[in-house]
Amino acid sequence: MKRTLILLPLVFLMGNTDGCEPRKDTDMLQTQQQEKILQEGSAQTGMPAVKNFRERKLLKEIIELRDQDGLVTYTYLWNEMQGKLVFFCNSFGYGIPYATQYTSPQKDVYYGTSSATHMAMPQADPNGLFSPAAAEGTWVMCKNPNGKEVRPVYVEPRVVTSPFPLQ
Repeated sequence: MKRTLILLPLVFLMGNTDGCEPRKDTDMLQTQQQEKILQEGSAQTGMPAVKNFRERKLLKEIIELRDQDGLVTYTYLWNEMQGKLVFFCNSFGYGIPYATQYTSPQKDVYYGTSSATHMAMPQADPNGLFSPAAAEGTWVMCKNPNGKEVRPVYVEPRVVTSPFPLQ
């Protein structure tokens, strides 16, 4: 009986290994229908006539500016009660959202006899923890006001970080 209980979930997870077509459920059907609609829409409208790629150039510039070594910034918190920004700390670089992951949040796990049969599974970060898909917090590298060292500070309220002091 114990073997049956252990093997039953494994058979379910392995899916169809006999070479037959996979089971089509409602989600798969809707995905196929959505893809068909999008193909028709793309055929009728085509791609936008982008010529200058200004937004792409701006994003490239922003990424390169964020990558500067020793980038000094100023971090503020949004004060809901006063309706204004309040200085938080002198900082280095821009805040990193708490949910940012160092490695891919998912890994492909292959099962069955076909290499095309796989499913995405959660993957731990290098510290062995599984980061959340979303979080309110931000990591800010603040300069210690009583020293020279810079340390990460975890902040929950809304954060604004600027490369120059704000009024």
